[in-house]
Amino acid sequence: MLESLDAGGQRYHFISLRAAQRAGLIQAFRLPVTLRILLENSLRCREPGDEHDLQALRDWLVQGSSDQEISFHPARVLMPDASGIPLLGDLAAMREAVSAAGGDPAHVNPMIPVDVVVDHSCITEYAGSDQAYDLNLALEYRRNAERYTFLKWAQGSFANLRVIPPSMGIAHQVNVEHLARVVWTGPGAGGRAMAYPDTLVGLDSHTPMVNGIGVLGWGVGGIEAGAAMLGQPISMLLPEVVGCRITGRPQAGVTSTDIVLTLTEALRRRKLVGKFVEYYGDGLDHLPLSHRATISNMAPESGATMCFFPVDQATIDYLQATGRSAEQIELVRAYAHAQGLWRPADGEAIVYSERMEFDLGAVRPSMAGPSRPQDRVDLGGAPQRFAEAYAERLQGWQPPTEPLRADVPDAPPRHLQHGDIVLAAITSCTNTSNPQAMVGAGLLARKLRQRGVGVRPWVKTSLAPGSRVVMDYLEAAGLKQDLDALGFQLVGYGCMTCAGASGPLAPEVAAQIEESDLVVASVLSGNRNFEGRTHALVRANFLCSPALVVAYACAGSIGIDLTRMPLALGRDGRPVWLSEVWPDEAEIETVMREHISATLYRRRYADSDRGEQRWQALQAPRGMHYDWDEHSTYIRRPPYFELDNGEPGIGQGDIVGARPLALLGDSITTDHISPVHAIRSGTVAGDYLAGLGVEPADFNTLLTRRGNHEVMMRGTFDNPRLRNAMAGGREGGWTRHEPDGGILPVYQAAERYRAEGVPLVVVAGGEYGTGSSRDWAAKGTRLLGVRAVIAESFERIHRSNLVGMGVLPLQLPPGTRAADLGLDGSETFTVTGPWASLQPRQALSCEIRRDNGESTCIELICRLDIPREIAWYRAGGILPYVAGVLVSAGAPAASA
Repeated sequence: MLESLDAGGQRYHFISLRAAQRAGLIQAFRLPVTLRILLENSLRCREPGDEHDLQALRDWLVQGSSDQEISFHPARVLMPDASGIPLLGDLAAMREAVSAAGGDPAHVNPMIPVDVVVDHSCITEYAGSDQAYDLNLALEYRRNAERYTFLKWAQGSFANLRVIPPSMGIAHQVNVEHLARVVWTGPGAGGRAMAYPDTLVGLDSHTPMVNGIGVLGWGVGGIEAGAAMLGQPISMLLPEVVGCRITGRPQAGVTSTDIVLTLTEALRRRKLVGKFVEYYGDGLDHLPLSHRATISNMAPESGATMCFFPVDQATIDYLQATGRSAEQIELVRAYAHAQGLWRPADGEAIVYSERMEFDLGAVRPSMAGPSRPQDRVDLGGAPQRFAEAYAERLQGWQPPTEPLRADVPDAPPRHLQHGDIVLAAITSCTNTSNPQAMVGAGLLARKLRQRGVGVRPWVKTSLAPGSRVVMDYLEAAGLKQDLDALGFQLVGYGCMTCAGASGPLAPEVAAQIEESDLVVASVLSGNRNFEGRTHALVRANFLCSPALVVAYACAGSIGIDLTRMPLALGRDGRPVWLSEVWPDEAEIETVMREHISATLYRRRYADSDRGEQRWQALQAPRGMHYDWDEHSTYIRRPPYFELDNGEPGIGQGDIVGARPLALLGDSITTDHISPVHAIRSGTVAGDYLAGLGVEPADFNTLLTRRGNHEVMMRGTFDNPRLRNAMAGGREGGWTRHEPDGGILPVYQAAERYRAEGVPLVVVAGGEYGTGSSRDWAAKGTRLLGVRAVIAESFERIHRSNLVGMGVLPLQLPPGTRAADLGLDGSETFTVTGPWASLQPRQALSCEIRRDNGESTCIELICRLDIPREIAWYRAGGILPYVAGVLVSAGAPAASA
């Protein structure tokens, strides 16, 4: 099956799917393109004589689905610093554990390329000024010096590890614009140069953004990615693949954001958890690569594992536009054609698990909110959606009937009202990766500026692109001046407001919100708008295009229907309508053609791993083992190798007499479980830091404190919008301790249960663990003493993370709702099973005993889905499992 091709002046060998089909092994070209890539991966990486994965793929062709697991060996791993630093800390601790057990710590080392992009540590502390970027960056380095020093140690201590320093961009945008190759190369047997598909897993759920250029990759938990880095294959059920036929072309004025929000709404209805989506059809001819990347970025919001666009001419055009080498582009074209990975001309000939159709021509200007990305609404419907969502709190509120009037200079500030927009952020790689979207926002700002329209004084505005190239072309086109004039000055390059790092509101604005208990709003060009994520004081959060962010910042209220009302009055007192200032496609294309070139990308990424002066000046220790500072409030030795895996309910035995720590509803997100917001005084985490002498101004965020398990345990389940039925009607991180009935912070209750020797469970509704692939949502759960999570359904990554931490995911039988159990939190739970002979998805018995002595027995589905997960669970999690492999084998994990 080994064939060769010539490209870029070099000969490459490759495992040929055409040869496999000719040999009668499998009908490779009836498979979706995504599964062709998995087929190549299996054929290239399998042990001699191992036919399991090949047979699973043959069976898939017959049924369009499979209950068989296969092994996936990604070419590389991508991670942002927020997930990467804790994972590297885990590996550093694993080195010590392996060494203490008599193994070779040098074997704890990445065996495939790993990129860490530092993009999650910047906070929008300063905004609305020309100095905002420099001030935010200086503060970022001051607060994160320990974390960045650790990263530099890791870069020097671990092989195959590259760090893209702070202020270079967001991981997924940097990946699409620079890191991704589409076709990877490496040495093969006999020293031959091998070509194979660029594949990856990422420690962030929006890793699928790279699917837009034909690269197979998706988000996994850092716990699982760590095993892959050490040579362990990723075991996965062979997924169902939904073929989505794209037809039509977008109407004038429709943005990529409108398309992705509409598509997210359509896909979410199809229950896609664990499934791939693959696009085909003539409509793809009208979707430029930048639009495809936006769509793929939001795959997690649709519920899918990934949303894939096969390589075609749009891919080649994008690689040229972003400055890839001519040799690499020639290899991509040649390999995709030779291997049958070029976009098939006839998608109808492919076997898909199911099919659907999406008409680009039916898309209308859209937003999504106020708290879930799949809750799309037509642009004109935003006021009604807001009113319906908060009817009980608004008490007869009526949306404005005319444009709001900004205050005259030196006048007292206007009193805020329900629906006022207090945050407007052009943020996130989802949309800032799209030049059409960013140029459109700049042109709208220019037209509004020309009419004398400004941003309302109570709105905090910010611009945080995912790539430095964005500012290059905005400045070259003169659009930076227009955005600056409206208050959208650069605040940083990274996941800022989109990841909850929106920074403080103006003191007078925050005071009014709290004193009047106002329901205020934000507009952001991101991908997530979950409760409590964007800002603790902002309940309503709407996703929209960068241009609409600008428009709403000038309108000032989510209650203004921009399709029926002017957004403001101009300098001349005449109304300014959105339709008359909205830039058309010709204007946008002219700016792009004149001011965006491959040279911009080549220049910006030529030395992206060097960083700016502050990074270069950081001094880091050297050595195989990291010298932990026991007084550090940022980087502490992880405790996972010190946990007693023999304690009841972990890995082997029954869970007896467990108390519920929380009774939760549907759509509990990883933000609810492990929030990322700024650490506040008066919280358990804040009190802990204050007790160590940290000033409140330096508490930083729960996101940046992920290297300190003591802080993170205290922040688990401490989202201000969490609704726990055991909290006595209070929102936030509260629960009830049983049997005394006292209401306590979750952490304090968990500590009391620990002292009493009582195991814990969490009970929840459907879609438990939606959102980010946040390891700490599982790590914090485990460290609080939770032995099992009982839910109606789980999101894919979080379920895997729970298993990876030794927490048992248990699913209620189909048709049974958590609410049907009649729980009030006073119950105890006992889960029993045949642990020694446990099989994937086996039914386990659960006895629920109530405080009146009555008991109910139900069967739960054990969501250990594949044999390898059972092995992980028995070991107490992935990390102890891999450490055991390294010690027992006496060799790198790949040889085990």
